[in-house]
Amino acid sequence: MNHVFLIGRLAAEPESRTTQSGIAQCSFRLAVPRAYKNAQGEREADFVNIVAWRGTAEFCGRYLQKGMKIAVSGALQTRSYQAQDGSKRYVTEVVADSVEFCESRRETAPEATPQTGFQEVDDDEMPF
Repeated sequence: MNHVFLIGRLAAEPESRTTQSGIAQCSFRLAVPRAYKNAQGEREADFVNIVAWRGTAEFCGRYLQKGMKIAVSGALQTRSYQAQDGSKRYVTEVVADSVEFCESRRETAPEATPQTGFQEVDDDEMPF
């Protein structure tokens, strides 16, 4: 059984494209924190390449942004290709079946909350 479930934050903006046959594709890197801390007491992360196709790709391209915390469910895939220098290169990635938000938009980007038009006032200036 080949099934992967990851929770992490987008390391960069997703890259959307369409194949020559008109199929939507979106790829991005997910920073997934490790379960343990290193010798300096810091928690490291693994950066996992994710690729989504069709409707899932359209969703990712439309709604995902760098820094968002998301959950990805899919399958691990390894492929190879010949580089320009003639060497054989291998790529391991997760082909996403499902992508979901793990926090609200407000939690992701507090600076994006609308301005209220109110100004902060010193308590001494209050008439009551």
